[in-house]
Amino acid sequence: MILVADEGVDREIVVQLRKEGHDVFYIAEMSPAIPDSDVLELARPKNAILTTSDKDFGELIYRQGQLHTGVLLLRLAGLPNKHKVALIVAVLKEHGTELAHAFSVISPGVFRTRPEKSSPS
Repeated sequence: MILVADEGVDREIVVQLRKEGHDVFYIAEMSPAIPDSDVLELARPKNAILTTSDKDFGELIYRQGQLHTGVLLLRLAGLPNKHKVALIVAVLKEHGTELAHAFSVISPGVFRTRPEKSSPS
């Protein structure tokens, strides 16, 4: 799977996701401190799922209507990185096809996804 990891995602998580075989573009390595709207813009041509712990992306998508190819919001504060990686990897394996063009949330013991609304025909 192709992922763009926002700079707030711990480096250890990015490293482990890469070891799991995912293509991960890490904002902290590429363009630290770029605006969130630019992060979304960077993910789109790659058809990547944006992985972030920043709730501001919900504002950009739902209130401002910004286009995206999928967002995976990590609500895993306080867990060791080892547990975070295990949860993220499990979600990618079990729900990977649901993540495209959806806003999804991982929290301990819970996975929620909200698919993009289809345009009226």
